Amino acid sequence: MKLAVLNPDGRDPDQYFPDGAGVPDEAVHPPVNFHAFAACCRGSFHRKIGTIPADTACVLVLLRDDLKHALRVVEQLRALGKVVAVTWKETGSHQLAKQLNDATNLEYFHKVCESAHGAIATTPDSILLYRAAGAAKVAYIPTPYPVDRVDWDFSVPSDKRRGVLIGTREWDVPSRNHLAALMTSMLFNYPVTVFNCDGRSGRKKLEALGHGNLQIIENRLPYIQYLRIMAGHRLVWQLDSSSVPGQVAGDAALCRIPCIGGNGAIDREAFPTLTGHGREISELLHFAEQLIRDSRAYESEIKVDASIAKNRISFSVITEQLLQFYTQLVQ
Repeated sequence: MKLAVLNPDGRDPDQYFPDGAGVPDEAVHPPVNFHAFAACCRGSFHRKIGTIPADTACVLVLLRDDLKHALRVVEQLRALGKVVAVTWKETGSHQLAKQLNDATNLEYFHKVCESAHGAIATTPDSILLYRAAGAAKVAYIPTPYPVDRVDWDFSVPSDKRRGVLIGTREWDVPSRNHLAALMTSMLFNYPVTVFNCDGRSGRKKLEALGHGNLQIIENRLPYIQYLRIMAGHRLVWQLDSSSVPGQVAGDAALCRIPCIGGNGAIDREAFPTLTGHGREISELLHFAEQLIRDSRAYESEIKVDASIAKNRISFSVITEQLLQFYTQLVQ
């Protein structure tokens, strides 16, 4: 099955994935997030209906703010004989609350869900949202990561890893718990790395923490460079409770390092013993301390995590889930 992912009038250019994940290349969008749905099926990613190949029958439409336009897109695709599923592009709990905090948007969300053949929930927390809005069929399918492709193994030897990487970056989203992640990381007495994407104001906040073991990396980096920096750390620490799809955890899976504390979908799938979902911070701190100090426990953890990720979020596994779902939509 070839799947076309459509982000109506989005900014990312059209992209085709004839080789699936391909090889890491900074010149194109990496096969992660919603591009990964297309990539794992050797499909394509589009901005316009007209560029979707005629022989591609299955389409996943990404929902954003303009749901009236999304409804027209779904109706047009169905008129062309396509099998259409929808999903929110931004699925964090705070993002969904903002997007649906409008009567018109709420009305059109119902219409979109009723018009499509079905919906894909990329987080467990959003499944009931689509059902309540009238979607005929809903499947929870986490965003895939090419953890089963050797070219996307960014791991480095364990003895080359040092420090803790803070997975969050947003100060102004309360559910990200960025400040809490930074402050609790001081308890590790271990080098900590954080990205500062807020310029001078962000650096002033970081300096005000008085964190004596903090390395600050300014601005965002190209994705492949970012992964190589992440891979040089012993683990990722975050306390994100936003119920997001979980790209930070997916990135950690590509680097074969533990990701502790997030409650995103990939956190729960790939790191079930380390996720923050249903756990107290004190328990998470204990896990982190153990993986920092105990080499035997650390080696065991990374082997277990790699196996779980391959069985739950790999391209081959998610491709099969997508095939089963779209097959059900036309029955």
